[in-house]
Amino acid sequence: MRYRLTFVAGLALGYVLGTRSGRERYEQLMRSARQVAQNPAVRNTAESAAQQGKHFAGKAYHVVSDKVGDRVPDSVAQRVRTLRERSMNGAVEDDWGTSDT
Repeated sequence: MRYRLTFVAGLALGYVLGTRSGRERYEQLMRSARQVAQNPAVRNTAESAAQQGKHFAGKAYHVVSDKVGDRVPDSVAQRVRTLRERSMNGAVEDDWGTSDT
């Protein structure tokens, strides 16, 4: 109940503040957000973080798949083998169709 009350109070406060500041303030905040997002330093940092995330996710994937071994159903084991083969063959496209940039 406490969390629900906190949520409703936050929602009401956001609504009141949003209506008071109006569309002009919203547009000003959006322009600022776009400028920050287009900043080369921010873009480089975001790209670096994405690369590190992919690197650590790859490590975690191999550690988990090595430890799980034969304790998973055959369909899952086959999928893991397929993914391993793809990563060993140097495929740069992941399951979502995005490239390794």
